[in-house]
Amino acid sequence: MLFTPQIITLYIINILFVVFATIAFVNAVKILLHYDADATTPQQYALEKKSYLSATIVKFIFYLKVPLFLFFIYTLDNLSSLLPGAMCAAGVVSATSYGTPLLFLKILNLYIFAFWIVLNDEDMKYETQPYLKKKFLLFCIAYFLLIAEIVLEGVMFFSMDANSVVDCCGAIFSTTSATYLAELLGAPSSLLLSLFYGVFAAMLLFYILKNRYIYALLNILYLIIALITLIAFFGTYIYELPTHHCPFCLLQSDYNYIGYFLYIILFVGTFFGFIIGVIDFKKEEILKRFRISLFYNTVYMFIVSYYPLSYYLKNEVWL
Repeated sequence: MLFTPQIITLYIINILFVVFATIAFVNAVKILLHYDADATTPQQYALEKKSYLSATIVKFIFYLKVPLFLFFIYTLDNLSSLLPGAMCAAGVVSATSYGTPLLFLKILNLYIFAFWIVLNDEDMKYETQPYLKKKFLLFCIAYFLLIAEIVLEGVMFFSMDANSVVDCCGAIFSTTSATYLAELLGAPSSLLLSLFYGVFAAMLLFYILKNRYIYALLNILYLIIALITLIAFFGTYIYELPTHHCPFCLLQSDYNYIGYFLYIILFVGTFFGFIIGVIDFKKEEILKRFRISLFYNTVYMFIVSYYPLSYYLKNEVWL
């Protein structure tokens, strides 16, 4: 079990999340069971007030979760100095069987809470609040996922042993080990790049055609392919080392913290691309989100493409 000032900070904030989220959850259940938009009883007015309170709480949680996620990654990187064998956050994540599921759950919750914020903002534009019950049903799901995340995070930190040797990122992301990850990282670069640029070209096509449903699906695919190609190909050019595939070392000062920028713009681009396929915005709002999504996805594509091209122009050879 490890205790550091960073871990204690995470525990304290998680306790606050549980308290406030539980208040919002109780209100959400009451709204789902008793709210009637056509009724004018005192109970309905009280439920409307509870809906505003709950919405404020959810916004508070999300706006704090974004920097807290970055702080969580920083904490993992900081803990690498305490675990024998760990060179970065990758070793800390692999120190227990809970690290990888927790990381994926945190990312999933960021997308869900961000989606809730957008859905709530759209709902508040109409007097009838057409998404009221839908958004609080979504929050009920998000609440249990949030609690699962908090419990899993506590279990992960509790399970860490400062005396146990863990794998470094070089071993975890090795292309020579007999794992599915090694097979993925060892896939031909031509195949991975064809998928990456092919999906981007398809997004550009359906942006022009303004087909929001296919565009939304392509953004999900783009997110997956972008992460795979970053680890398997583009990251090696950022490191200028063909055997270095770690997605966490990109977050370190040695590489100008480029990972934070890449992950943030990829999140923004794919999120705005996804939501236009699941929320019925007004036409001008759809076009606005189309532009935001394509802009950030394009910025990501150009940045990661810069590194191999720059390396080739300087060295006249590929890694």
